[in-house]
Amino acid sequence: MKLAVVGGGWAGLAAAVRATEAGHAVTLFEMAAQLGGRARAVEVDGLALDNGQHILIGAYRHTLALMQAVGADAEALLFRRPLELRYPDGRGLRMPPGPAWLSFTRAVAGCRGWTARDRLALITTAAAWALAGFRCAPQLTVQELCRRLPPAVRELLIDPLCVAALNTPARDASGAVLLRVLRDALFGGPGSADLLLPRRSLASLFPIPAESCLRAAGAELCLGSRVTRLDPVAQGWRLDEGTYEAVVLACSAAEAARLTADAAPAWSRQAGALRYEPIVTVYLRCPGARLPAPMTALREGPEAPAQFAFDHGAMGATPGLFAFVISGARHWVEAGLEATAAAVLQQARHALPPGTWPTAPVLLRVLAEQRATFRCTPGLVRPPAWVAPRLVAAGDYVEGPYPATLEGAVRAGETAAALVTA
Repeated sequence: MKLAVVGGGWAGLAAAVRATEAGHAVTLFEMAAQLGGRARAVEVDGLALDNGQHILIGAYRHTLALMQAVGADAEALLFRRPLELRYPDGRGLRMPPGPAWLSFTRAVAGCRGWTARDRLALITTAAAWALAGFRCAPQLTVQELCRRLPPAVRELLIDPLCVAALNTPARDASGAVLLRVLRDALFGGPGSADLLLPRRSLASLFPIPAESCLRAAGAELCLGSRVTRLDPVAQGWRLDEGTYEAVVLACSAAEAARLTADAAPAWSRQAGALRYEPIVTVYLRCPGARLPAPMTALREGPEAPAQFAFDHGAMGATPGLFAFVISGARHWVEAGLEATAAAVLQQARHALPPGTWPTAPVLLRVLAEQRATFRCTPGLVRPPAWVAPRLVAAGDYVEGPYPATLEGAVRAGETAAALVTA
């Protein structure tokens, strides 16, 4: 089959790799000059920084398998450690090795900052979720789902996990989607909850190896090439001047909506109706500094934007480089990136233990992804993968159980390749 993939992010690359493996002739179009989409590298002062600090977890099995398929060594590229939400004052939770429920119970029992009543409330609530199959009414927000949990549990665990996984504040986020994430991560088997922190740029994890793999297999990669038209023809679909038997739309939802406005107007309207949340990553530099943990949780507040800070040196990457991540960052984007950077610098100086910074940390770069993820709200109806005959969409926004994550993008790409070539 002569197949076109429109978009070279993680979903498009996943679709292209799997379709090429199946023996199809793949042409991939990417409007940018590099592959990777919203998970790409940006060069700053000789450093390959990610356009946003990403993490993977052990439950990302499709992503890890695809990395292996294109020759990327996950063990060398990712720093694996048990899930830990440690705050600068020592409070927090750490998942020890072992069977899921035993590990979770031990983690809750050993959590600093909670009373015995807090611990019992979380264990009994989690047991109730498990008995219900980790399902809830689709209209519930995370805040409503967890309304009976003590404030300390919501503050130390639920709220940071929600904004990290769904990029949507708990008051607005889908309780049903968070339950699915908790089921697969915390109770998905040994190692599912492990943090996998990138030691190299996101481009090195998958886009660069995937590009080499695709070129070696004879796929055609058209970088810096934006598809302007998509029209049905007798043999399949015409993209500008080329005709293909099938097409995978792995571009953004907005771009896919534009291309399908005439060919599939109902699908186009659904994709175009999605709303988004930004993520801001503030990179700081301070030689000789170390954070309490490779990934340190922070208390968010009116003057404290970041929910997490990452120590690249402790992850086996660049010593003295730190990433402060602001998820659900709409308010801070509206305040301006200069004000956001100033607030993060102040947060870094005051929220971390004395002696963390041998010298004052220096701002390296502020990177904002305006449409980082769709707003994962209750009852959200996402567009299906199937658009029209021999036309399939792939992206972390298509219909599925997961929020907008790398794993969601990879699964969508693999599903699209299977559907369009079946």
